[in-house]
Amino acid sequence: MNDPPRVVSLVPSVTETLLSWGVTPVAVTRFCETDGLKTVGGTKNPDIGSIVSLGPDVVFMDEEENRIEDARALRDAGVVVHATCVRNLAGAAVALDQLAGIVGVRSRSDRPEEPDPPVVRVWVPIWRRPWMTVNGDTYGSDLLAHAGLDNVCSAESERYPTVTIDEARAREPDVVLAPSEPYRFSERHRAELEEVARVEFVDGRDLFWWGTRTPGAIGRMRALAARIPGR
Repeated sequence: MNDPPRVVSLVPSVTETLLSWGVTPVAVTRFCETDGLKTVGGTKNPDIGSIVSLGPDVVFMDEEENRIEDARALRDAGVVVHATCVRNLAGAAVALDQLAGIVGVRSRSDRPEEPDPPVVRVWVPIWRRPWMTVNGDTYGSDLLAHAGLDNVCSAESERYPTVTIDEARAREPDVVLAPSEPYRFSERHRAELEEVARVEFVDGRDLFWWGTRTPGAIGRMRALAARIPGR
């Protein structure tokens, strides 16, 4: 039997998925929410020297999470880099198949079902000062659509557009979905967000961490949609 590959994961959602498959990376980032694994810096500032010294068979990176200059530095050092690019649920399924093939486990991805009919209009802030959100060409927006939640900024031309509170309110969402990441929205922001619409705080990992979390995240978003008054 071949030894399992030595992998370094610089993508928190990939780390979560690998661990759920029983594959333990030799190193991860400090944002990967794991205990007992070696860390090699953050997603945007990994310790290239430490990664190279580990002699990994492959380093997992992602265009949303990591910097291209770090990928280049690793490749220049002779390290194999596998970079993912996931913008919707179908893309997540393909990426999971690829990851499974690399680490030698059976593919466990499911192709997404058709989206649920939109029943609730949502605005999803992802940053503050300036206020930013997501358009329809993002994994998070596609996940919401499959749960029956209609992103009021889906038609924006930029993937991560800047909007004002007044502009968000003018889109007439039924609810603001305030995630815990990448900006950590919390109760202290409620009054400000309620200038747009009623507020629901959600786990940002459900919106932005694709992988084995995806089916459960869709279910949780569907449950949320079922209890929010729509139009």
